[in-house]
Amino acid sequence: MIIIGITGTIGAGKGTVVEYLIQKKNFRHYSVRTFLIDIIRQRGMEVNRDSMVEIANELRLKFGPAYIVEQLYLKAFKEGDHTIIESIRTPGEIDLLQTKQNFYLLAVDADSKIRYERIVNRNSETDQISFDTFIENEKREMHTDDPNKQNLSKCIERADFIIQNNHGFNELYMQIERFFSKITDKE
Repeated sequence: MIIIGITGTIGAGKGTVVEYLIQKKNFRHYSVRTFLIDIIRQRGMEVNRDSMVEIANELRLKFGPAYIVEQLYLKAFKEGDHTIIESIRTPGEIDLLQTKQNFYLLAVDADSKIRYERIVNRNSETDQISFDTFIENEKREMHTDDPNKQNLSKCIERADFIIQNNHGFNELYMQIERFFSKITDKE
């Protein structure tokens, strides 16, 4: 069982990487975002980036920095398939997953203007924001000393492989293949 954790900046293309690995490499996908949205809806809250951050931080404070990812890992372990856990946001989540055999962390990043265009085009319930709000959201999630809050900069620093997704799909797919070759050569 290979476990790929995916981290990265907002709108960098993490979902596109996930879709490629599902379709081309037969991975099973477990999403922090989906996990959080389910809880937000159960509580009758509005689904947006603020409610996602609020619920994630609440769960991490109550149960520990790796709680959400641990719940997803436990589901994945029962299935036993190659697994993607998407939206790694805290170093504590990485710490937990690094205790598991065959874990690799992949980071995805791109220029902020390109990423903003992407989120506007995907038009999900958390993406209907101005560029200034987009930048503020990112700043909030990039750095913190609180282990229960998002720290994307530390997560990206700890990645085994970083994809710079500033170009088209073909370039992205080539980078995914290089990453995949690198990790499967170790097997």
